[in-house]
Order: sequence, then structure tokens, then C-alpha cells
Amino acid sequence: MNQIELFDTNSLQEKQHIVNVATVPQRSPFRYAGGKTWLIPRIRQWLLKHGGLNKELIEPFVGGGIVSLTAAFEGLVGQVIMVEKDEGVAAVWRTILEDDAEWLADTIKNFHLTPENARRAIEASDQSLKSLAFATVVKNRVNRGGILADGASFIKQGENGKGITSRWYPETLQKRILAISQMKHKIKFIEGDGFEICEQNAHRRDAIYFIDPPYIKAGRRLYRYSTINHKGLFELADKLQGDFLISYDNTQEVQGLAGYYGFTTRPISMKNTHHAEKTELLIGRDLSWFLG
Repeated sequence: MNQIELFDTNSLQEKQHIVNVATVPQRSPFRYAGGKTWLIPRIRQWLLKHGGLNKELIEPFVGGGIVSLTAAFEGLVGQVIMVEKDEGVAAVWRTILEDDAEWLADTIKNFHLTPENARRAIEASDQSLKSLAFATVVKNRVNRGGILADGASFIKQGENGKGITSRWYPETLQKRILAISQMKHKIKFIEGDGFEICEQNAHRRDAIYFIDPPYIKAGRRLYRYSTINHKGLFELADKLQGDFLISYDNTQEVQGLAGYYGFTTRPISMKNTHHAEKTELLIGRDLSWFLG
């Protein structure tokens, strides 16, 4: 297979507008270092071209789920399938979507957050699916950067010296959880392997895929399940009959894999949690929908 030109060099020279995430509706109960709130305007462009009420969006590495939630809430697709392997993250989605959303929302709202209470809740995570869901929300809110990987530490200073309470917004979380519960007729959650779900649906022309895998550089630091077959992911994408959009870190390895399979790529500017500007890579068969 011939190597293709990876980038439109003219577009690389243009200064891209960086999205202000405050302008995007915040629907997820999670805060994710690798979250895609900043990408939502591009997701809308993509789904206006390739989505529709006759399409099902499959997100095999759903994490905080902002893409799936946006698609469901805004009617950009008919149905959404969210897939997650991490047991804690999966417990949150299952609890919200399997009739215990009100319990989780009320438990969060009535919880008195202190370092001691947070540790107690996290230590009790093995008691039930609901206790694991609550512990995961607590951990996501009190750990530095919202990181759920083993070994992550509590926030020390936080906003205005508030420490672990600086990212604890119980009323906001309650509203988001209950709102998601109201949309559960449009959302199917699967706890499992995203590769397998994509393979099972690869023949479908009415399925589209947003694929946001653990990144090559930062995955191990951010996620519990961070080791994936990156080459295998591109092989899988090549087999999908429906359209797909992949978001990846902008590395030579990723560029090479995209080029090998003849995929189109587009670098996109974003700011990370430290407000440092960087670029990530959007990958698909056809990115003609991408508007400047």
C-alpha cells in the first residue's frame, strides 16, 4: 500500500481557533484529563454529515462519554452504544442507566466531603455495584486531574486553596446524572472490550464510530486499562463499513499508521489541563466536513 501525503501543509500553517470549553454544555458526571469537551464543535460537524436519526453511534472507549451524551441529547443520531472496560467507570454508567440514577444523585448531594470521608467511600467500593459507582465519582473528583489510574493522589491545593473540595459540585453532578437518566431510552451501555464490540458491528452501514483510545504517550498515566494494540486498532477501523472518526495523540507512529491505511488526517489545536497548547490528530476516511 502506498504512503500518502499525511497533511495539507497549508492548513498546518493556519492558526486554528481553540474552542473555549465553557461554551460547550457540560453533560458528563466525569472530569477527564483526556476528555473531549473541547472537540464537541467538530463532533457536531462530523455528525451533521455522517449521523442522523437512522444511525447508531458506537463509542468503544467511552470514558466520560461527552461525545455520546452530546449525540444523544442533541438528537444527532438515533441511538448510542457506549462501551467501557474500566470496572469503576462502567459501574457509574450502569448505575445511572439501570434505574439507580436517583440513588447516586442523592448520595452525592448528601455526602459531606472530607479527606477522611473520601477515603472511607473509596475503601468501601467493593461492597456493591452502587458503592463502586459512588467511590469512582468521589475518586474522579478528589484525585489530581480526575485521574482514575492506580496510584493517583488527592488534590492538595485546588482552586482557591479549597483542596479536594475544589472539584466537588454536588448539585451540578446531581442535575447531570438525573438528566442522563432521562435520556436512557437512547443510550445502551456495554461493560466490555471496545475492540470486540466494533468487530461485532463492523458489517453495519448504519453504525458510525467515535474512537478515542488511550493515547500512546499518556495512556499509562491516565487510565487503568491503557495498553492496547494500536496497529490492530487501525486494522479494525479499516474493516468498518460505517464511517468513523478517531482522535489520537499527534505522533509519528500514529501518522505512519494512518498513512499506511490511506486514512485522512487533520491536526487540531487544543489546550490541556495545564493550559498548554498542543495538537491532537483527527483521523477518518473523509474529513471534508471539517470546517476550518
